[in-house]
Amino acid sequence: MFDSPHRRFNLLTGEWVLVSPQRAKRPWLGQTEKPPVENLPQYDPTCYLCPRNERAGGIKNPDYRGTFTFDNDFASLLPDLIQGTHVPDSPLLNVEPERGICRVVCFSPRHDLTLPELEIPALEGVIAAWAEQTRELGKKDFIQYVQVFENKGAMMGCSNPHPHSQVWASGHIPNEPAKEVENQKAYFNEHGQPLLSEYLDEEHKHKERLIAVNDHFTALVPFWAIWPFETLVIAHRAMSYLTDLTSSEASGLADILKQITTRYDNLFEISFPYSMGFHQAPFDDQPHPEWVLHAHFYPPLLRSASVRKFMVGFEMLAMPQRDITPEIAAARLREVPTLHYRKR
Repeated sequence: MFDSPHRRFNLLTGEWVLVSPQRAKRPWLGQTEKPPVENLPQYDPTCYLCPRNERAGGIKNPDYRGTFTFDNDFASLLPDLIQGTHVPDSPLLNVEPERGICRVVCFSPRHDLTLPELEIPALEGVIAAWAEQTRELGKKDFIQYVQVFENKGAMMGCSNPHPHSQVWASGHIPNEPAKEVENQKAYFNEHGQPLLSEYLDEEHKHKERLIAVNDHFTALVPFWAIWPFETLVIAHRAMSYLTDLTSSEASGLADILKQITTRYDNLFEISFPYSMGFHQAPFDDQPHPEWVLHAHFYPPLLRSASVRKFMVGFEMLAMPQRDITPEIAAARLREVPTLHYRKR
């Protein structure tokens, strides 16, 4: 059924992706990447995220033992509204000020431990930090959206190898969550059930795109995946925010995150690069019965540790396109062991 070119519909964004399975056989003569250097020390005296070290402006990090959160020293959003600096002189040049807060969440004091190498209690601590930032920032009257995300690896633009994530809270709902709000609301209004809950039931019937499952979360390669080894983590219970997690659900999320990131690392036996982020409901003072908490993983690697997927040409000008099918990608991720390759 999926051996010839076809396109698949993304239920969350309302957009299509072109799937071209026959292209996976073509020879690769394009750019290859150098495998990342992985011999990191437990502590780096030159790292501005390690405990006790100095950051920008002479700020000194505490001697932290678990997670460590601070305001981004080079924030993309600022909390104060500056009037009169964004005045359009044409209706074709629309502009408006944007406020927000940007924070950094270090996973642990260890400079060399990424998510898959953390123990479950430490991962639960990371999730608790994300939930606390969501709670605090979502209460601010000028914030409408809280985006938790991680860029892992230099290939994904990560400027510091010390494992960390970011939380950006913005005064408007960003583009991608806005699409998901619209499509999930439309589905809920028509069917009376959350879209992702029904989609998850369908995936559990087919099973071919599932990667990891526990009592509270499922990790799978979505039917409409764009990136070669893209995955989606979906909560089994409809909830809007990370703050809605029960203690057992937080433990379940920690387990699923460890499973999927370990499988990523084991696929090519490297510290696997990706951009990951949680999509929560907006903080717009509206009920969101349509929402199901979920996280997207967007990794760029295609064939090996040195060959990546590029979004160029047709992808930039027309629509996203992928070569290996989501079913093949899921099968490859299921086949790798769950014990991290560094421990084998």
